[in-house]
Amino acid sequence: MYGAMLLLHILAATIWTGGHLVLAIAILPRVLRERSPAKLLEFESAYERIGIPSLVVQVATGLWLAHRMVPELSRWLAFGDPVASLVGVKLLLLATTVAFALDARLRLIPRLSKQDLGALAWHIVPVTIVSVLFVVVGVSFRTGWFY
Repeated sequence: MYGAMLLLHILAATIWTGGHLVLAIAILPRVLRERSPAKLLEFESAYERIGIPSLVVQVATGLWLAHRMVPELSRWLAFGDPVASLVGVKLLLLATTVAFALDARLRLIPRLSKQDLGALAWHIVPVTIVSVLFVVVGVSFRTGWFY
């Protein structure tokens, strides 16, 4: 069961992180250059069909994996223990992702215009960085980079 959950978690992470890297590196510069909210919304609508489910899979499998590694939920934010610290960092990264996503989805995207593209870019870039940090922290469970 552990192997299947880890595989699902990693596959979902590749979709989430890869999609955000494509968005930030390939799509966003063109959207900003051409001042084209339509191109951004086109990517968003196509990516959202696989991106959001991949985030849900990551959260579900991540919680399962975290519980397997640190069974006491009260220790998930106990930054004195190396493994619990990594779980805590991933939870903080998740909270950051959710905050940016909710703000973008509820405030920016519904009224997206040429004038709002810069504000949305200030959401896309940090979420992309956070998604890469998710991967780095995840890899460190096995490599010990942070403990």
